[in-house]
Amino acid sequence: MSEPGNKSWEDGSPERLYVITGGRSEPLGPTGLDLVTLIVATSGPRPGMQPEHAAIVRLCQSPLSVAEISAYLGLPVSVVTVLLGDLLTAKRVLSRAPVAPAQLPDPALIEAVIDGLRKL
Repeated sequence: MSEPGNKSWEDGSPERLYVITGGRSEPLGPTGLDLVTLIVATSGPRPGMQPEHAAIVRLCQSPLSVAEISAYLGLPVSVVTVLLGDLLTAKRVLSRAPVAPAQLPDPALIEAVIDGLRKL
């Protein structure tokens, strides 16, 4: 049993997060990732992959957002973006911005439709 204040290696301690990212706080290159960027794996995990990389590849067999990946893995978004940067560089995953919401029609058109409905 651990003493109070003595964190285990598996609980997301700063030391563990430091090791997972190789001491990096940002991806090696620009990724353009944000919380809603969708990630999809290009194939399954390979033998010898870092466990966290393999977990991301397994999770992303269908598209998931960066925020969802972070939640499923229980890792901070900053750590996940570093890991995703590695996977993007290695072409193990693809990223895509989410589908943009449809633009609203012109307000004048909406008013014309409302006026036409009132005249019925």
